Order: sequence, then structure tokens, then C-alpha cells
Amino acid sequence: MYKIKTLNPIAEIGLAALDSAKYTIGDQTENPDAILVRSAKMHDYPFNPELLCIARAGAGVNNIPIDRCTEDGIVVFNTPGANAEAVKELALCAMLLASRDVVGGINWVSTIADDPEVAQKVEKGKSNFAGPEISGKTLGVIGLGAIGCKLANLALDLGMNVCGYDPYLSVQAAWRLLPNVQLAESLDAVYKSCDYLSLHVPVNEKSKGMINQEAFAKMKDGVRIINLARGELVNDDDMLEALKSGKVARYVTDFPNPKTAGAEGVVALPHLGASTPESEDNCAVMAAQEIRAYLEHGNIHNSVNFPDAYMKPNGHVRVCFSHFNVPAVIGNVLKIISDCGINVENMVSKSRDKYAYGIVDVNAPVGDEFVAKLQQVENVIRVRVIG
Repeated sequence: MYKIKTLNPIAEIGLAALDSAKYTIGDQTENPDAILVRSAKMHDYPFNPELLCIARAGAGVNNIPIDRCTEDGIVVFNTPGANAEAVKELALCAMLLASRDVVGGINWVSTIADDPEVAQKVEKGKSNFAGPEISGKTLGVIGLGAIGCKLANLALDLGMNVCGYDPYLSVQAAWRLLPNVQLAESLDAVYKSCDYLSLHVPVNEKSKGMINQEAFAKMKDGVRIINLARGELVNDDDMLEALKSGKVARYVTDFPNPKTAGAEGVVALPHLGASTPESEDNCAVMAAQEIRAYLEHGNIHNSVNFPDAYMKPNGHVRVCFSHFNVPAVIGNVLKIISDCGINVENMVSKSRDKYAYGIVDVNAPVGDEFVAKLQQVENVIRVRVIG
């Protein structure tokens, strides 16, 4: 029986993907084999020795201590693309909110709602909230993953020109893009051409604060910026200065903070990107499937800290091991298996940057002594046996 702990409410359809005969699930589960989480902060969370994996029902994993998990051999999953439709729709809404001052107009009407002459005042005051149409304008999309691709294609259907940039564009993503999406060779080319700019990249050392004074200097006057990815992508002080000067006409963000919430020219949304029942269901199901594949078969898909690795289950005892991606580890592991008189029936080994992961199917049962020998191999992080 596998034990799953939930740190946030998880959609029932996702929990149902875990067979009740094999899994016990709850928010009070002790010493879990896996954790299902959405937004709970885990940086100070104590990991029990039995914990094998964490699945984030969503794309961002800023709330999870990835480095600490990797050091302990804990596989961290996310659910890329599961909320793409929801975020794409909100991005469309954000572009419209960035164009006309819909929010300001609604707030103004509420202040004159009891005035008998409200209709006449609306006709006189409506020009204060006018703005441009998006048709015929150029949208710059930074990041052409699941969400960026969907938004780029949608913008073409709405009559926009689209310029996209993604130095890590996958073959699958490229196939999803409509032919008229122009692929820029640099960020500068996007900045120079776009009337609207939408961000769809993760936060890392290179991207943190990328939308700053230097970037604004390369953009058109009156550019409208949408950030539904991560608040840290934008330098808030530089953004407020750009709004004051008119360099940026409006900034729509899904990540309000004390500097941006209520600031002139900012439309601050309460982190609504994935807030649809469909998105929550999709993320929960994908996260549950990732946990199940790993716990039951050792297969990895959509991990953020270890490589994808899959081998079809075939009834043999399965030995799984994570390790540093350095020479001799696999050879030393196979030597121990051979010295124990055990035959390898099938195996797969995958690497990703500094780390690697192997799955070996063997033709005989193995015990704790065997696992201890493998665990002592230099540069092996963690060993587990299934079956």
C-alpha cells in the first residue's frame, strides 16, 4: 500500500486516478511515499526518509525546494500543458484589458450608479476609457511552450501579427505553431516589433528581472505588457517608471505585490491563470498519473529534476537508481548485479545535466543486502526495488 499526502485540496477526479486498493490518500498521512501539492510552500518542509516523489498539480515549482529534493533522490514532477487552455484564455482577456481601460470604466460607473443622469454621464465620460483594437497589431510572445503556442495561434485568428521567441523551442511545439507565426532570432527583435508583449517563461537566473529599463529602451512607446507567468520576470521599479513616462501604456499582471497593486496603469489580477475547474481537474489527473507511473513502475515523465525514463513493465524485479551523471556509475552497478549471479533482462539509462537515472529489470529477487551494496556505489544518490 502506497501512502500519498495532500498538502492542498486536490480535485477528486485526480485522486480517483489512484487505485484505492493500492493507495491511501489524505492530508494527515504520515511518512508518505509521495506528496501531491498545489501552492503550499515546501521550502521548510521536513522530508521523511520514505518520500520518493512530489507532484505539483501545476506548472510552476517555485514552492518546492528542488535542489534539496534532488540531493535526497526525490523526483519532482509538474504538469506542463494541463492548464494551458485556461491561461491562454486569460491572456486573451489580459490583452483586451490592456487595450481599453475596462477596469477603470467599470469602477467609474459604479461611482455614479445612483445618479439619475447616469446614462447621459456615461456618454460624456466614455472617451476617458477608450483604447486601440488588437486586430492589426503585433503581439510578441516570449516562450513558445504549451501556453505560448496556443496564444500565438489564437492571436493570428484574431487578426494580429505574431512574433515569437524561444531559444529552446521543441520540435513538438514547432509543429503546433501556425505557419504565419514569425520566429525571432533574439529578444531584441521581439522588443522592437511588438505592440503587445506576453511572457510565458519560467523564472531562473537568466530570466529574473528580464523586463527592465534596458529592455524597455528597445521597445515601442506605448507597449502593453502581459505577465501571467511569474512576477519575478519583471523589475517592478523599472516598470513603474516606464508607466509614468508613457513607455508602457499598461501592465497586466497575475502577480500583484505591494508595489504594483493599485499602481497607475497596472491591472493586477488575483493569480487567476489556472483558476478554472477544467484546469484543476487536468492538473490533478496528470499529477496522479505521474505519481502512479513512478511508484508502481519506476518510470519518470515530466520531472523537473531528473530525466524522463520509461521501460515497459514485464513482470521482472525492477531496480531503479538515481546518480550523478559521471563515468563508471552504470558499470559499477552492473558489476554488482553480475557478481550476485543475477542476469539483466532489460535496462534503460537517461541523463539530464548533472544527474542521471537508470532502470534495470533482473531475473531474480533481491534483498536489502543487495540494495545496500548498490547504495554504496560512488555517485549513486538513491536505490529502490520494485517487485
